[in-house]
Amino acid sequence: MKVRTDLQSTLDDIHRAGVPGVFAEVREAGRVWRGAAGVADLATGRPAHPDLRQRVGSVTKTFTAAAVLGLVEEGRIGLDAPIDDHLPGLVPGERGREITVRMLLDQTSGIPEYLPHAFPSLRAFPSLRDMSPESLDDNRFRRFRPAELIAMGLAAPAGKPGELPGTYSNANYLILGRLLERVTGTPAEERITRDVIERAGLRHTSFPDGPRVDGPHPLMYESFHGLVDPPRDYSVYDMSWVGVGAALVSTVADLNRFYAALFDGKIVSRSTLAEMRRAVPVRSQTGEDIAYGLGLRRFEVPGLGTLWGHDGTVWGACTMSLISEDGARQMSIAVNLARWNRPDAAGGVRRHPIDDALAAFTGRAMGGGW
Repeated sequence: MKVRTDLQSTLDDIHRAGVPGVFAEVREAGRVWRGAAGVADLATGRPAHPDLRQRVGSVTKTFTAAAVLGLVEEGRIGLDAPIDDHLPGLVPGERGREITVRMLLDQTSGIPEYLPHAFPSLRAFPSLRDMSPESLDDNRFRRFRPAELIAMGLAAPAGKPGELPGTYSNANYLILGRLLERVTGTPAEERITRDVIERAGLRHTSFPDGPRVDGPHPLMYESFHGLVDPPRDYSVYDMSWVGVGAALVSTVADLNRFYAALFDGKIVSRSTLAEMRRAVPVRSQTGEDIAYGLGLRRFEVPGLGTLWGHDGTVWGACTMSLISEDGARQMSIAVNLARWNRPDAAGGVRRHPIDDALAAFTGRAMGGGW
């Protein structure tokens, strides 16, 4: 009972550190704890609760990767085949023969991120002094085509295919979406829903069909490191800017169910899961070096050891889902504030008490013994 009190207390600390609302689910050995703190809506005071639906950002990539790897298991896609074998001419020139499906999945294709081109007022990132949030509002209801975004990534200066560290890029996953469509003849979102979401038995996970989130959800407040002050709600937003790379809506309970099913061999085979866990060094969008597998991130956390899963951030929302190496412990957590860190004198970002509070919750949730 004390541990459950500790979990709620550490969740409360995240709210007290500055997050409007936070909600989470923790699982261990058949036991489940769920909690929330703060509010889903600052104006009305509507409380946060664990059943809220959240835009989960790049957690979507694990779902997309699982759908692609299911077709690899069926022999319809070659994991180490050139992308040109399946999508001839999409990646022009010799790159189309050098980039493999695996490289798209583990972010080592060398294709850069398209977001600075889709959001031109953010092009100077990470130089906060030279950016404005104007593009966020310009694109709120803009409908991007995947081909348009992929072309932006392919036109930017590229790295060498297979070179390490890789470069984290949403363009890789939009290309994988095109691959799913070409091989199956159905929209990528439908294939991911059929082969992954439904197979995992998820009832509250879906791709949005418009700019609004269906069902109960929080408002989602974006700060962009103080450029949006006070933080502005971006819960109504056309998610075509990330598509099958980061558009999914889910709940913390569904995310835990998904990763439990994945690690239990119910989505892809255990041998395929082993491929997913072959992580390589990749440079994240924020310049951090991360360990990235086939749609899975590996986290080495002092005192906790190796954890797997993914994190995700969209405008106004951050989500993380983690599972232990043996699959025995899990946590999923969501907050309705994004990019809370303010700039420092050197142009970087300062660590915020929210960061420490989130780390404390992760330690308590994944430390075991409750």
